[in-house]
Amino acid sequence: MMTTVTSNEVTSKDILAHAESLRWQIGQGFHDKLMLDIYTDASRLTERAVTRPDEKPRFDLDRTIDRIVTSRIWGFPLMILLFTIVFWLTIEGANVPSQMLYTLLVEWLMPILHNAASAINLPWWLSGFLIDGMYLATAWVISVMLPPMAIFFPLFTMLEDFGYLPRVAFNLDNVYRKAGAHGKQSLSMMMGFGCNAAGVIATRVIDSPRERLIAIITNNFALCNGRWPTQILLATIFIGTLAPAYLAGFISALAVVGIAILGVLLSFVLSWGLSRSVLRGEVSTFSLELPPYRPPRFWQTLYTSLIDRTLFVLWRAIVFALPAGAVIWLISNISINGTTIAVHLINFMEPTALIFGMTGIVFLAYIVAIPANEIVIPTILMLTVLALGATSPDPGSGAGVMFELDSEEAIRELLVTGGWTLLTAVNVMLFSLIHNPCSTTIYTIYKETGSKRWTIVSSLLPLVLGFIITFFVAQIWRLFS
Repeated sequence: MMTTVTSNEVTSKDILAHAESLRWQIGQGFHDKLMLDIYTDASRLTERAVTRPDEKPRFDLDRTIDRIVTSRIWGFPLMILLFTIVFWLTIEGANVPSQMLYTLLVEWLMPILHNAASAINLPWWLSGFLIDGMYLATAWVISVMLPPMAIFFPLFTMLEDFGYLPRVAFNLDNVYRKAGAHGKQSLSMMMGFGCNAAGVIATRVIDSPRERLIAIITNNFALCNGRWPTQILLATIFIGTLAPAYLAGFISALAVVGIAILGVLLSFVLSWGLSRSVLRGEVSTFSLELPPYRPPRFWQTLYTSLIDRTLFVLWRAIVFALPAGAVIWLISNISINGTTIAVHLINFMEPTALIFGMTGIVFLAYIVAIPANEIVIPTILMLTVLALGATSPDPGSGAGVMFELDSEEAIRELLVTGGWTLLTAVNVMLFSLIHNPCSTTIYTIYKETGSKRWTIVSSLLPLVLGFIITFFVAQIWRLFS
């Protein structure tokens, strides 16, 4: 089919004529000026980059900082110090807003919902199912999960915007390479300390599909903010009490740090094992450009971290927390032969749990609280009261209603009454680190990999490893105790 060119269309002759006119408009000195600018830029770059033998080296801020942060002597201690400060700010800074959210959502709004349900004559079972079950679990997740993420992610993003995180990848590249993994896996693991789901998403920076898969599978060994409260509480009330009062806090902190370090070591070991078995392959090379340091863009960083990370992950957690609350309430209120389903399940799992140095209550709590690690301890306390047939310490609470105690000593007494020992606390701390990811992370793994097979592997591999480790700890403990 032939196309007829109309008089309105531009022809090649028109283009050449226009180019010729522009050539005369820019003047005859254009090329000279262009070359002069090129040589001027080259001279400026040379002055910054080249040091002659008879000249004093010029001061370069980026190089000066890099000599410290990438130093073989100071690089790792500085990295540990910076991230320790970030974690400390996250944990300490989240206490007050978490309590404020709990007061608002649970202590203030929940009674209003109960009064509203009574005003419209809502059946007790429906009120309990919706308010004491679904709403309470969701409110608990929001109050515990939102403040740490709202602090950790902006701090982490600011370090990234400042230009420090690429230096972290540079420092750890050799370690991860020896483990058969990618140096950028360090970044996804650091993000995992805030939230494992966000850590899984962060593996997108790894180009190699094989190495990205290794990073996804091992990210669960980063102790996310949902598991820190469990670690801190158990270390305080069981391990810290073994030391003199003036050392109790230090010993407790040391135990928690030890668990976190164990998680990092396990990620190295598992990365090494995967890279030499089912995910065998050559370690990929990558060009890591160290960007110049710059002041973090505060408002942009805040927006990005809150919208793209915090609220995105929180929404997924809420979606999975709703059915978890419903299940917790149902198994605690539906009875078979006069005994609730929860107690039946606890009694069924108790003999197996004892083999691993834990209790049936712990097993059931981790099953029903899979959507969010934040509700594990409240669920354990509630199930303990239910199994003992005692009255809830929280006035007005019924069966299946999670609660918290103001006193750590009261929590310890309740757990000890429920059969807890020091071995139980130690193994629960280990199992809290080494068990299946929460449902939010599992869903994120599936979305990122698009594979049911690798989602199942990522979910079951840590769980199996957790059972193996707690089994041997329990047997060795009993052998020498």
